[in-house]
Amino acid sequence: MTYGVEEFQRRTPGSRTAWERAAKLIPGGVGSAIQFKPPYPLMIGDSKGSKVWDVDGNEYIDYSLCYAAMVAGHGTVALEILEDVPDADVLVVGVGGGGLIAGVATAAKARRPGARVIGVEPAGANAMRRALDAGVPVRLERIDTIADGLAAPIAGTLPLEIVRRLVDDVVVVDDAVIAEGVRFLAQRAKLVAEPAGGAAVGALLAGAVRVRRGERVVAIVSGGNVDASRLADILRG
Repeated sequence: MTYGVEEFQRRTPGSRTAWERAAKLIPGGVGSAIQFKPPYPLMIGDSKGSKVWDVDGNEYIDYSLCYAAMVAGHGTVALEILEDVPDADVLVVGVGGGGLIAGVATAAKARRPGARVIGVEPAGANAMRRALDAGVPVRLERIDTIADGLAAPIAGTLPLEIVRRLVDDVVVVDDAVIAEGVRFLAQRAKLVAEPAGGAAVGALLAGAVRVRRGERVVAIVSGGNVDASRLADILRG
């Protein structure tokens, strides 16, 4: 789960000391905290949203260096889709930091320029939509969504550039829509998807993504990493 500074300190008593220590060690200051379940460590994002560190100042990931490779890798998803459905008209993709949709859009538009690529983002983690509206990445102060796989605190700079050029729209849906996508996949398609994986289907079912009569539509179901108890809660509605 990712939190802004104030939210993290409110939720985690005694965290201020660790946060202040990290702030002295991380160049540019800290911007967000990523708290995984034990035994995984508390991770802290820098203020620019490009690197992730632990509380002792050890650098883990430089997203600015790996984003291009990530986007290229994600592009193979679109290539495989178009091998199976070469006349696909619309590709609907869940959006977090933007790597997946950037890769899908790049490959899809190169192979089938007339196809539309639509992103789906949770209302409680709408980093890409806010970045598109502002023209620059905007760090979210608070994230609140069941779709933790789409809960990026900030849109990636390279994905934002690609999304702005190649993606036709990014729509924002609430968690109830995402949950309905998960239920539909389980009940009708017999697929277990995490909320992030059900977002595209949910948006289509809710009419958030407009489809023209006769169009061939592909919803990308990306992610099946869902806790059994959480899945049961979603399926119960």
